[in-house]
Amino acid sequence: MLHRNVKIDLLRRIPLFARCSRRELARLAVTADELDLPEGRALTREGEPGREFFVLVEGLAVVRRKGRRLNVLSAGDFFGEIALLTERPRTATVTAGTPVRVLVLARRDFRRLMAEMPSLQAKVLDAVAERLPDG
Repeated sequence: MLHRNVKIDLLRRIPLFARCSRRELARLAVTADELDLPEGRALTREGEPGREFFVLVEGLAVVRRKGRRLNVLSAGDFFGEIALLTERPRTATVTAGTPVRVLVLARRDFRRLMAEMPSLQAKVLDAVAERLPDG
């Protein structure tokens, strides 16, 4: 089980949460579940609704779109952040390439935190706005 400070440090590295205060990150860290999953487990499936966001703590995960391998993720990488903010279907399938340990933040828990902490909501929305293309 990860110590809370380790979870906070992992979350701080994610662009979506980079502007968050230590207090806000601590709330996120407490809310995030830590799971150990076997090799071969699908973490997301292309085309399905996204309901959670993942931070890879240990192991490797393979990203595929339309069956074609796009990337291999490792410790510290994250995916599914759009699921926290939208109802859009997953754009890729991510599968555990080895046994993995992940932090998982469910959309319903994230939205509850944003309602309870308006400062978190403003910082996350600013981070998303920065990532949108100009025009």
